[in-house]
Formats: sequence, C-alpha cells, structure tokens
Amino acid sequence: MRILVVEDEPALNDVVVKKLQTAHYSVDACFNGNDAVDYMNGAEYDAIVLDIMLPGINGLEFLRWLRSRQDNTPVLLLTARDSIEDRVTGLDAGADDYLVKPFALDELLARIRGIIRRAGHQISNRFTLADLTVDCDTRTVMRGDSPISLSSKEFAILEYMIRNSGIVLSREKIGRHIWNYDYEGGSNVVDVYIRYLRKKIDDAHSRKLIHTVRGAGYVLRDDT
Repeated sequence: MRILVVEDEPALNDVVVKKLQTAHYSVDACFNGNDAVDYMNGAEYDAIVLDIMLPGINGLEFLRWLRSRQDNTPVLLLTARDSIEDRVTGLDAGADDYLVKPFALDELLARIRGIIRRAGHQISNRFTLADLTVDCDTRTVMRGDSPISLSSKEFAILEYMIRNSGIVLSREKIGRHIWNYDYEGGSNVVDVYIRYLRKKIDDAHSRKLIHTVRGAGYVLRDDT
C-alpha cells in the first residue's frame, strides 16, 4: 500500500517514513502543501499523513482542496495543537483521524490501519476470496489450509488486488500504486511479480484466481 507523508519537520518526516517502510508501506514524502498537491496530481495513495502547520499551502487548505475535488483518500492529521476546537476544525475540513504530537509510532501505524479499513468499509483487514485468505494486519496468506510465503512486494500487489477483487487493474495502475516515485524498475516488472504470485497462489490449484484480461491488465476473482 502507498502512503504520502506531508510533514515539514525533517527529522519527524524521516522517522515517520522509515517506520512506514519498516511496516512494508511504499512511501512518498514532501515538506509543504504545494508539493503535496503535485504528488496527488501524479499518483494514487491509500492514505495521507498530513501535518497542519505547513509552509505554503497549509494542511487544512490542502485538505479542503483534496475534498473539493471529491478525493476521499483517508487523511490522518498530525499537529501540536490539542484543543477541542482545533480537532473539530480538522475533522470538519475532511480529516479521517487526528493525532497530537508527540505520538507513539505504533499508534500512528494503528491509526493508519484504521482509516484505511474504514475507507474500504471493512470490519477487519482480513480478506477472503474462494479459499484464499489474506490478513493484512499479520501479513499472512493462506490457500485452503496451506500457508503461502510472499515477499514484501508480492504481498503488496496481492493486498491491492484482493482489496479490489473483481476489478481489472492495469499494469500502470498496479505499478503506480505499489512503487514510489524513486523506483526505476523495468517496464515488465508488474508482469514478473504477477508470474511469481501465480506460481505461489494458483499453480497447485485447479481453481485459478489471478486472471489476465488481454489489453487491460489483471484481476483477482473467482470464476467458478
């Protein structure tokens, strides 16, 4: 999953980015609201970690801009302001949750998981399709009674596909969603990882779940 971090304190920005990467998120980061607008115009994100006090376009202005274009990407506000009035202002501007500095990084991760789960109208972060089960919190995958070991990128692609099961996802859409702006991989990298996933998810089963839609991309669905 892909997260955008918008925080103007370099040290905190770096700590948050590293914690998210350790949790296997793909992360882009910037230090002001103007750059955040550019990132949102060029990519899709599963969540945004947004400081309120930013140079240029501040966090609330960015948030109002985001919601004005009908973009419902979950937003977690970070701020040193902890008054009820400040919290109400942030939530009314369209934030999904609010975290006051200083905060524990594990709480940050839990709140991100929560806003992503709520955005997908999920009770939990555990998904099932046919006999395939993907637990996004524990990062475990089962096909029937058999556990499946995946690399970080394999899991990220499978998670994206099962969260969008039944929807055809283009190679470009998968690539933009899984890798950040710093990635310089080959043009067929998505195809390579889909082959890896097929070998682990489908090869030992007659019931295939990963399908190619010619000229369009890939879809995770049960055709039986």
